[in-house]
Formats: sequence, C-alpha cells, structure tokens
Amino acid sequence: MKEQMMPGAVIVGSGPGIGRSVAHRFAKEGLAVGLVSRSGSALGLEGAVTYRADCADEDGLRAALDAMTGELGTPDVVVYNAAVIRQDSPAEAGMRVQLEAWAVNVGGALITASHVLPAMARRGGGTFIVTSGMPRPKARYVSLSLGKAGVRALVTMLDEEYGPAGVHAASVTVAGPVAPGTAFDPDDIAEHYWRLHTQPRGEWDQEILHTGGVGSGR
Repeated sequence: MKEQMMPGAVIVGSGPGIGRSVAHRFAKEGLAVGLVSRSGSALGLEGAVTYRADCADEDGLRAALDAMTGELGTPDVVVYNAAVIRQDSPAEAGMRVQLEAWAVNVGGALITASHVLPAMARRGGGTFIVTSGMPRPKARYVSLSLGKAGVRALVTMLDEEYGPAGVHAASVTVAGPVAPGTAFDPDDIAEHYWRLHTQPRGEWDQEILHTGGVGSGR
C-alpha cells in the first residue's frame, strides 16, 4: 500500500446530490477525494479517484475499497451515502424487495465500516459518517424507514467498538427531500459532514438532524 501523501476523503454511494456536495466540500479543504458509485462518475471534481461498485455486492464493494486505499492510503474520513429510496407500504411488503433495499441501505454501510474502520483504529483516528433520513418512520416508506433506523443503530455500535480508539462514527439525518435552492440544499447539508469531521474528540456528536428550519443541525 502506498503511503498516504495527503489527507483523503472517500464517499461511497456518490451521486449528483449530497454525494457531489460532500465531495466538493472536502476537496475545498485540500483533501484528496475518492468516489465509489455504480456509474464511476467523478461528479465534475478534477483529480478525484473513481471506482465502480454496487453497494449491495460485497465482493465488488470490498474490491473498490481495497483499490481506493491502495491509491489514497487509509482515508481520514469515509462517508456512506448510498440508499434505495422508494415508496412501499406494509401491504406491499415482500421479502425479496426488502432484502434488496436492506443490502444497500444497511448492509453496504456495515461492509464499508468493517473494511476501513479497523485500519483507522490502528492509526488512532478517523471519521465515518452515514447519510441518514426518516427521523420518524413513515408507513409509505417501509424499506427506507427500516433502513435508516438500521444505520443509526449501526453508528451507535461503531461508536462503541471504535470510538475508544479515536474513530468518530456519526450520521447526518436529512428530514426532507434534497434539492438545490431549498431548505434542503445539498451544499448546506454538506457543511454538517465537515463539521462532524473537524469536531474535537470531547465534543463529538453522534447525529446531526437537518430539518431545514432555522438552526437546523445545531
């Protein structure tokens, strides 16, 4: 593995909304940026290292993370931003579609954490942030509600396991539809990720809730 020459941020599940804004926010601070997505897009970010992977494919995701760390070294911060977002009601529930959504919404986050957090812990520090949502479960969004509750539980367990070694595990819970120029502008939301990454250890937040209102995320 190459020695890391500069701090690095890896965004898994990078896309044109929050993923793009978070990538550009960290790049603005001088961090090398790695992007993992199904498309392999660089999101207009010059110099970004990109890899293709489906977050529901464990072997493919682990291979992309291995390639990424081989290029950038153990990252300073990893953001898991992948999700399956769709409407589904309890009456429409089916095992296959629920498991497919869970694999991306929770399984991919767990695999990503298991692959990179031990190295962060050995180094003595790092940040792992999951994009969450659905602060209250909604019957019109069964799989997403279950998935977002799952990743918040995962963050709590990661904090228990790796927090003592200096790894800050947290989630950013977005309580509305993301769109530029609205109260849920992705550029505004991206500021929460940077704030979590730069918080002093004694002041770590485990969750930031973005409601779109005045003082959101405080």
